[in-house]
Amino acid sequence: MESVLEAIEDWFHELLVAGIMNNMTSIFDVVNERVEEIAGEVGTTPADFSSSIYDLISNLSENVIMPIAGIILTFIACYELIQLVISHNNLANFETWIFWKWIFKTFIAVTLITNTMNITMAVFDVAQYAVTESGDIITETTSIDPSSLLTMHFTLDTMDLGTLLTIFLESFVVQFLIYILSAIIFVIVYGRMIEIYLMVSLAPIPFSTFGNREQSMIGQNYLRSLFALGFQGFLIMICIGIYAVLIKEIEFTTDLVNSLWSVMGYTILLTFTLFKTGSVAKSILHAH
Repeated sequence: MESVLEAIEDWFHELLVAGIMNNMTSIFDVVNERVEEIAGEVGTTPADFSSSIYDLISNLSENVIMPIAGIILTFIACYELIQLVISHNNLANFETWIFWKWIFKTFIAVTLITNTMNITMAVFDVAQYAVTESGDIITETTSIDPSSLLTMHFTLDTMDLGTLLTIFLESFVVQFLIYILSAIIFVIVYGRMIEIYLMVSLAPIPFSTFGNREQSMIGQNYLRSLFALGFQGFLIMICIGIYAVLIKEIEFTTDLVNSLWSVMGYTILLTFTLFKTGSVAKSILHAH
C-alpha cells in the first residue's frame, strides 16, 4: 500500500514539475517573442510598416489636406507681404528689395509644402537608422536565454508537493498576466504607428505656415513632434534592452517564487516605461 501511495506521490510530483516547467517555458517564449517583435516593429518606417495604409494616408494628404494647406499658404503669403511693406515706418522708407525677399520666402514655403511627404519620411528614415543600429546592439547582447530553466528543474525536483502546488498556481497566474501585458505592449507599439499616420496625414497644414516668422512656430513644433515620434522608437529599444538585462539576471535557484514574481514585476515595469516613452521624447525635443 505504501509503495502505491509513493508511486502516486511521485507521479503527482512529476506532473507538477512538468506543469511548472511548461508554464515557465511559455512565459519565456512570450517574453522572447514580444521583445523580438517590438524590436522589429519600431524599426520600420510608415511606408514599410503597411504600404496600403501609407498609400491611403498619402492620397488623403495630397488630395484633401493639400488644397486646404494651399489656401492657408496663400493667406500667410499675403499677410507676410503686407507686413514687409508696412514694416518700414508705414511706407516712409519704402524699398523695392523687400519684394525679392517676399518672393524668396514664398518660394521656400511652396517648396516645403510640395515636398511634405518627402520631408516627413526623411524624419522617420533618420529615426529608423537610430533604432536599427540600437536594435543590433541590444538583441545581440541581451537576448533572453531560457537555459536557466534547467537549473530551476533541478530545484523543483527537491521540493515537496505542497510547495510545488503553490508554485504551479502562481506560475499559472503569472503566465496569464504576462499574456495580458503582452497584449498591452502590442497596443502601445501599434498605437504609436497609428499616431504617426495621423500626424503625417495633416502634414501639409503645419508646413504651410513656414512662410511667416510668427506662424512658423506651428510648423516648427510639428517637426519636433515628428522627431519625437520617430525617436520614441529609440527609447522603446532602450526600455527593451534594460528589461532583457533584468530578466537575464534573474537566478532561478532556491527562491523560485521570488524569481517568478520578479519576471512579472519587470514586465509591469516594461509596460509602464513604454507608456512613458512618448512623453519623454516630447519633453526632450520640447514638442507639445
